[in-house]
Amino acid sequence: MQVHLVDGTYELFRHHFGVPSHLDADGVEVAATRGVVGSVLMMLEEGATHVGVATDHVIESFRNDLYDGYKTGEGIDPELFAQFPLLEDALRALGVAVFAMVDVEADDGLASAAKVASEDPRVERILICTPDKDLGQCVRDPLIVQVDRRREGKVYDEAGVRERFGVDPASIPDYLALVGDSADGFPGLPGWGAKSAATLLAHYGHVADIPDDASEWAVTVRGAAKLAATLAAGRDAAALFLELAVLRDDAEVGTVDDWEWRGPGDELGAWAARLGSGTLVKRAERLAQQRFG
Repeated sequence: MQVHLVDGTYELFRHHFGVPSHLDADGVEVAATRGVVGSVLMMLEEGATHVGVATDHVIESFRNDLYDGYKTGEGIDPELFAQFPLLEDALRALGVAVFAMVDVEADDGLASAAKVASEDPRVERILICTPDKDLGQCVRDPLIVQVDRRREGKVYDEAGVRERFGVDPASIPDYLALVGDSADGFPGLPGWGAKSAATLLAHYGHVADIPDDASEWAVTVRGAAKLAATLAAGRDAAALFLELAVLRDDAEVGTVDDWEWRGPGDELGAWAARLGSGTLVKRAERLAQQRFG
């Protein structure tokens, strides 16, 4: 059994900026919703059986209480923002499990579902479908991989994560704590870049294990003395950024059996009409007929 875990928030953004506008009968923008629903249905048509889609039902999370600069919903296009609940309901009508996150984020939902699936002995492979760097921390050979659907389904196993960032999956939160994550709104430590962070973390593994004194470093890094001084002075900030970067894996996402696609619901017809997708119901029903008779 394979499990596909989809970053619905990312997919909604991707389609909003990548497909032409489409208004429903009431003049509401629904193009991104239509695009994501069609994309998930295609995933099912290509053989996916157990699918869960995580969304940021509420953009803010517990991390906003930890750090004032953390990302918020401010600045998001209202036409995009309004489609989050539409997408969730349309996917449920398709018969797909949705993890609508409130206190935590979609990435936490994906991490939690990956943990649940990894503990199910029937699951042979877990595909986390998102390019977000945060999810690299969940990759674990041979069970859990990350898939970038933008790049023709490029798969990142542990070696792929190391090639991409220069560190092991377990060090991804530490890497982000040092270099920052502009998408999530925290800056990292001054002067620390991808190369210096990767070099140190490839050897030490975690920020807490990097000595404050550069003369004790076991690897050579340009500007080591200055970086060490910045780290020594910024330990508290690094610890906070690390807390922001570590994904929660205890969100309520149900069980693997809850994510099995069993065919579309009765509401799909109404959603197909609203989204202006004339083939949506036929495709879903044909797939259900092929699988279940």
